[in-house]
Amino acid sequence: MGKLPVSGLLQDVEYDDALPEKVKQKTESGPVTIKLSAPDRWHFTIVALEPSLPYELGSPSPGTAMYPAYIRGLAYLAQRNGAAAVAEFQKFPDHSGLVANFLLGSLAHLQLARAYAQSGDSAKAKGAYQDFLGLWKDADPDIPILKEAKAEYAKLQGMR
Repeated sequence: MGKLPVSGLLQDVEYDDALPEKVKQKTESGPVTIKLSAPDRWHFTIVALEPSLPYELGSPSPGTAMYPAYIRGLAYLAQRNGAAAVAEFQKFPDHSGLVANFLLGSLAHLQLARAYAQSGDSAKAKGAYQDFLGLWKDADPDIPILKEAKAEYAKLQGMR
């Protein structure tokens, strides 16, 4: 494995054929950190995922595009840093073609709603909840995360 020169339209670019493995390695360290850390230590997750930033729009396998951004967003939510979480979860609607109909693409709408709510922007939170609930309108109504989202949305509606 090495670097292969690839001629681009405007410039020569090097394609690193080990890139998928690098992305996988950078991504897999996040969830382990989250599972083993106390919530006050989630900043280690954010730091551990920093090397994945240049690769997060790539995907080593279908359905894993932007996985590091999702994990960073969860870490920011746990730290009560809604604005940073919004920035991470907003990447999903901004790059919806990458996530297509994979689970993280729809779950990011829910996390984005939570991040907006945490930031105090109830109007945008309501919109993101509506987006999520629209995507899940045909889902089994007993799915726990859907029940949570509906309850959170109802609570937000009641806070007018």
